[in-house]
Amino acid sequence: MTTATAPTSPKPIQTQSLYQIAWRQFTRHSLARWGMTILGLLFLSAIFAPFLSPYSPTEYRSDETRVSWAPPSRVHIRTEDGRLTRPFVYGVKREVNLETFRDDYVEDRTQVYPVRFFVPRPESPYKLLGLIPMNVRLFGVEEPARIFLWGTDNLGRDQFSRVLFGGQFSLSIGLIATLVSVVLGMLLGGIAGFFRGWIDTLIMRLVEVLSAVPELFLLITLRALFPLDINPLLVMYFIIGILALIGWGGIARTVRSQLLSTRELDYVQAAQALGAGNSRIISRHMLPNTLSFIIVAVSLIIPSYILLESGLSFLGIGLVEPYASWGALLKVAQDGGFESISGRPWVLIPGIFIFLAVIAWQFVGDGLRDAFDPRKRQ
Repeated sequence: MTTATAPTSPKPIQTQSLYQIAWRQFTRHSLARWGMTILGLLFLSAIFAPFLSPYSPTEYRSDETRVSWAPPSRVHIRTEDGRLTRPFVYGVKREVNLETFRDDYVEDRTQVYPVRFFVPRPESPYKLLGLIPMNVRLFGVEEPARIFLWGTDNLGRDQFSRVLFGGQFSLSIGLIATLVSVVLGMLLGGIAGFFRGWIDTLIMRLVEVLSAVPELFLLITLRALFPLDINPLLVMYFIIGILALIGWGGIARTVRSQLLSTRELDYVQAAQALGAGNSRIISRHMLPNTLSFIIVAVSLIIPSYILLESGLSFLGIGLVEPYASWGALLKVAQDGGFESISGRPWVLIPGIFIFLAVIAWQFVGDGLRDAFDPRKRQ
């Protein structure tokens, strides 16, 4: 006698959203993973710069112990007889080179200074993450010795500390300017694509006018309008804000073109028939369709603003002393002339960080573009 078994119900098909599929594809992109890793390290070093750097970005000595253009400190882990020991540096002696007429710095092996970790420096307090008062540095040496992992600049300031602090501005300015451009581009492009008519014509003519303005000429003009004694940080943020305000045109054009086709789709017509307001239709039903483009565009716009800030600071119309950015640090190398670059190659280290930030964002942009492209999905 056989017994009948109840039929089993089929397993429900699990579906994934577009963004889940794109994220899975993105994580398979090797260059994108490298880009995210590099950006993560750069942003972490900028966020925790006060803790990671042994000195503040403006700290230097004004007496005879100042070491201008000092080479990177050599950190030793072996004594002169070859025994392993904790990291240490030797003292430094200044000698005048009669051939080049500049100071040379040689190690004084009679003075040994161990490298200490989690060093308190009450004379140089800071706020970690802008909130937590602290005075502890990750590493340092006892006075009167100094440790310069990447050498010093013309005033004897620590290049390692200034590069870390410079990343705070160079990295954040790209995010801020891009955020302003994207918000304006999505808002005005969405209005133009939805309402059409004279509003569309007005916004598109405004985009054409802004795209015809030469950026460099505008920046030089704006910089000349500010008094010389104004805070340079305020000037730089104002200039970047102006650039962001005139840089939203490309995003607005693309969003407009996408919304012109989306406006006639059935779900948009249904939302209008149900009495949904125009603002709700644009923000909840139409603009989300442009998010894949916006995500990719953001990853490509950010490095352009990083390069723009670096170029402005390098030309002297961006961020200037006493503040530090990667472009401003490169300007110090330019002011030193060819001798500064050939004899002191460590002054070019900020350029390496600019290259890493830009190429990392490009890798991330390539990964996002491939992730949202159905033809390249694996």
